[in-house]
Amino acid sequence: MDFDPLSFHETAVQTASHEDVSEMRDLLVETLDAQGADPEVDDAGNTLATREGDADGPHLVLNTHIDTVPPHVPFERDGDVVRGRGSCDAKGPLAALLTAFFGADVETGTLTLAITPDEEVYSTGAAALDLGADGYIVGEPTGLDVCNAAKGRFEGTVTVEGIAAHAAEPASGANAIRAASPVLQAIESYDETVGPPEHDSLGRPTLEPTIIEGGEATNQIPAECRITVDRRSVPPETQQGFREQLEAHLQSWLPESLSISFEYTDRETPFLEAFATPADSDVVAAMQDAGAGEVRPFGAATEASYFAQDAPTVVFGPGVLADDEGAVAHAEREYVRRSDVERAGEIVTAAVEQLLG
Repeated sequence: MDFDPLSFHETAVQTASHEDVSEMRDLLVETLDAQGADPEVDDAGNTLATREGDADGPHLVLNTHIDTVPPHVPFERDGDVVRGRGSCDAKGPLAALLTAFFGADVETGTLTLAITPDEEVYSTGAAALDLGADGYIVGEPTGLDVCNAAKGRFEGTVTVEGIAAHAAEPASGANAIRAASPVLQAIESYDETVGPPEHDSLGRPTLEPTIIEGGEATNQIPAECRITVDRRSVPPETQQGFREQLEAHLQSWLPESLSISFEYTDRETPFLEAFATPADSDVVAAMQDAGAGEVRPFGAATEASYFAQDAPTVVFGPGVLADDEGAVAHAEREYVRRSDVERAGEIVTAAVEQLLG
């Protein structure tokens, strides 16, 4: 049976996967079964299928995700444009990767399709994968450019601890909220003093306070103030290295009467580290030879981070995160062009054939 990526894509966009991916995963499994791909669903909910060449060769993985963000936006088609939640993030890329998985001529090595269920929240599916591959093509909306790098994302809370006291006798305590001012200044100065240097393609990292909380009563000197921060990292910074350096830097801005600590937000899986695949790697070259656009960084954190720690990884797909009018992915106006879904499938197919031909 011939695979029709545009028909699959329309059905997928009309299949809600913002609260539960079960129905969408069933559609994917049925599609793979119909093509004789013999799929399996592992304990983490990943949908896996494999094609083997006739000779030894590299192992290439095609990956994207089936979960979307709420709420569900209804499907609509207007000429070349398909609108709806997940149309570009990431059901358009999924349709393109399926085109390549079914249609590429795999002469050597192994081609694996690995579709994850939880990319938008904790990436539990991707974190459970251990495929030992030699390269990864990760489907996300890149406007048909080949993205070989992305910033990482860490999240945690800075806690300032002081001494509670009656507000009428402030000198008898240590006001943790008053310490927020120098701590915020320290956060602002972090990258100027101890952060990593500017990356060639990803630029400078960012460190932004996003939530501040503190105090228990209106007539009490607060003993604690908490500031949540969002870190977008660049290589070579690591999760552990950032924590140690940030704590030391912040402590130097506080008087001895106050203490400070930093803890990462609890999550089941590792945070997404920054990555950069060399522009001259085989997988980047194959994508460019196949007709992909410019080589550039991806604009958002992605679970490609997990794979890039082990093998050259690129991010690629139809659709865009944002256009001249504003946000597209994760927005009420999410859309993708049908012609771009088809073109993305052609590009990935040609790249697979170059790598596994």
